[in-house]
Amino acid sequence: MKQFGILIVWVSLICSGLSAQNEASNTVRFYVAGACEMCADRIIDVASGVPGVRHAEYSLQNQEITVLVEQEKFNEESLHESIAQAGHNTSKVKAPAEAYESLPLCCHYTEHPFHSVEGSKGHPQNHPQFGKVLEMDDNGHEVPIVGAHVYWSGTSEGVITDEHGIFVLPHQKGRKEIVVSYVGFGTDTLTGPFEGDLKLVIEPAIELENIEVTHRQKSIRVSYLDPIKVESISESELLKAACCNLSESFETNPSVDVSFTDAVTGTRQIQMLGLAGPNVQIMRENVPDIRGLSALYGFTYTPGPWIEGIQLSKGTGSVVNGFESITGQINVELRKPESSERLYLNIYGNQGSRLEANLNMAHSLGDHVHTGLLLHGSTQQTEFDRNNDGFMDMPLRQNLVGINRWKFILGNYRMQAGFKATYVNQTSGQLSFDPDDEISSVGLWGAYQETQRLEGWMKIGRVYPGKPYKSIGLQMSGVYHDQDARFGGRPYAAMQRSAYVNLIYQSIIGDTDHQVKFGLSSQFDQFDERIAQMAFEREEFVPGAFFEYTFLGSQQFSLVAGLRADHHNIDGLFITPRLHARFAPAELTVFRLGIGRGRRTPSIFAENIGLFASAREIRIEGDGPDYAYGLTPEVAWNIGLNFTQGFMIYQRAAVFSMDFYRTQFSRQVVVDYDLSPRTVVFYPLDGNSFSNSLQIQFDYEFLDQLDIRVAYRFNDVRMQYQAGLMQKPLIAQNRAFINLAYETGTKWKFDATFNLLGQQRIPMTNENPRDFQLEDFSPSFLIMNAQISKTFGERFEAYLGAENLLNFMQENPILAANDPNGDYFDASMIWGPVFGRNIYAGIRYRIPR
Repeated sequence: MKQFGILIVWVSLICSGLSAQNEASNTVRFYVAGACEMCADRIIDVASGVPGVRHAEYSLQNQEITVLVEQEKFNEESLHESIAQAGHNTSKVKAPAEAYESLPLCCHYTEHPFHSVEGSKGHPQNHPQFGKVLEMDDNGHEVPIVGAHVYWSGTSEGVITDEHGIFVLPHQKGRKEIVVSYVGFGTDTLTGPFEGDLKLVIEPAIELENIEVTHRQKSIRVSYLDPIKVESISESELLKAACCNLSESFETNPSVDVSFTDAVTGTRQIQMLGLAGPNVQIMRENVPDIRGLSALYGFTYTPGPWIEGIQLSKGTGSVVNGFESITGQINVELRKPESSERLYLNIYGNQGSRLEANLNMAHSLGDHVHTGLLLHGSTQQTEFDRNNDGFMDMPLRQNLVGINRWKFILGNYRMQAGFKATYVNQTSGQLSFDPDDEISSVGLWGAYQETQRLEGWMKIGRVYPGKPYKSIGLQMSGVYHDQDARFGGRPYAAMQRSAYVNLIYQSIIGDTDHQVKFGLSSQFDQFDERIAQMAFEREEFVPGAFFEYTFLGSQQFSLVAGLRADHHNIDGLFITPRLHARFAPAELTVFRLGIGRGRRTPSIFAENIGLFASAREIRIEGDGPDYAYGLTPEVAWNIGLNFTQGFMIYQRAAVFSMDFYRTQFSRQVVVDYDLSPRTVVFYPLDGNSFSNSLQIQFDYEFLDQLDIRVAYRFNDVRMQYQAGLMQKPLIAQNRAFINLAYETGTKWKFDATFNLLGQQRIPMTNENPRDFQLEDFSPSFLIMNAQISKTFGERFEAYLGAENLLNFMQENPILAANDPNGDYFDASMIWGPVFGRNIYAGIRYRIPR
């Protein structure tokens, strides 16, 4: 802890030193030729990259640039020369002919001097139609849309927007309607006459002078420009299902599998690329979140109505966020106090007696201080046993979670701070089991757990006006987690204390085509776990440094290359390299490659909590007493290739994608359920362990307002056990997926999702008596979920849905359910749903700002 405190002080001093500004400034103005808003953006970008320029502004009306400079670093001739080399004449330097000719047609200021994107008087009769297609990013900034298809209605030919979102549509006599279509978005039709250049900012129901555009943005989007393939999942996608918490947020996403760990505790787990959720780095607003003791339960600590959006990427991801991601990264964005509704209320109930309420409130104290309060409460107090095995199908529970967060804007500084508290009380097991009534519960098998968790975080950042590419930020977070549980006669108590610091500096090398991020980080963890007579304590301290370079200098090629060096207090120095590259031979054709290394320390009990719902003996065959549980940390390489192709079918946008990822472990903790049906053994990998995952997906707007998503995935996951190289159990090799989403003009929404899961290998039980033996493989089965919702006005929405609509249930999910205190009791062999059809309903109420 002393080392950690010294590091925090050291990082703070560096941050303060880098942020100090005490330079004299002067203003310089001169003429620069430009024709449109695209020109203005280019001129400002070029000027901002010239040494000594602190801030730049450009007036199209006056054809004049104004820059705020540091005299000792600034050279005016260099500024003139840089702007001229970009294709724009200045008062001193004429642009080279080749630079001018390379500009988009709308920027040719000598042929058609300044024509404003907003408010110009109109084009000559045969003048081409210029325009710009943009969208709003998560920070409220306009960013160009690349590859949008723009054409005159009634024709088959058109143009594609360039890397700046610009299009130049040749004039066609008699045509008055322009259609704009983009893969991942809806199709918009603009009706003229048009005055001047068009500026289309895609958002629901926007007004463009005398043109009204109604736009329906796709609920899952993938950028064609990012070297890392990132699925941006919006709130509208999350609202397709009940989405009571983060673990239930992926029911309509084919990239993530969600299942139960056992038939007793009701704990959900996710899988990506055929591997368990702890191999995925889960972050909250780019700060590590679900890890350690919360590896499985932590998904229930983030209610769905709190979530504003999710970014999901496969593979190892960026080195800036740490070294622990192996199969992917999931970043969760919560509702922002400065932009979310003043009040948002969500009330949910289902036929299993589960009731939930979520209340989100946001308030701004002026323009510079914003605060938000997110509250969640849920309860389930009725016992259900629909399969008549004597056990509750779902646990009785009480959950309380709350967040208070703040955002401050102090000149060029930004600060965020928040505090989160979580309380969970849960009881499961045989009917009538009551952990507080020992007399009536004698002889009954039951489980209970009580968790108290406190989290705090802070972000401090410095921005540089006129230099949007430059910033410095400090992230800090801390966690205290205390868990007390009992599973049958086996007590389990665990405590975790964690602290995290990450200092990030971002800038450019020469221009914005070459971007860099580098910084320092530190992760501290202290664990104390006790299971019956066994005690496991560990303390880990991992300081490190990282560097990441991004190249964006070509429309066809871009890459992100990163390197981390970290020092583990037990395992020593380790290096984490990662590389992501993008190649786009055509505007709607993208190939991506990702390769990288990941490393993590498993919390073997928290990540395999289902084993406690059995009579299995726990054995650990470690390979080093200094490591956690005597087992070395896991290390794996991940390499991925993906292909994305956008195209049009009957003037409707479609996208086809194919992903292949291989994860190869060099060190891994093996969890062996096959050695004996009455034991579970943890030991280090001695041999081969890999996962091959192939996914094919097709998205298409089949009819107006009807979206179809079809996917197929194949997983080949194998590991060297003591009995040989075998397929990993309880993982479906084949999965087929269909999602249908339809929205009417009267604000009705209909959603249906079909999941067909193939066979799964079941751990060997042939040593048990015949009555307690299972088949070697599970059957294939189909799951269907559906939801209908209706919005009334701007504030009120009601929804009705069903999970597992076909009422499929795994038969006899609990071995020896009639003798839970015997040697053959096992509720961990779960391959399908244990709870049948589940009808739910709810309401959402919003008060906008």
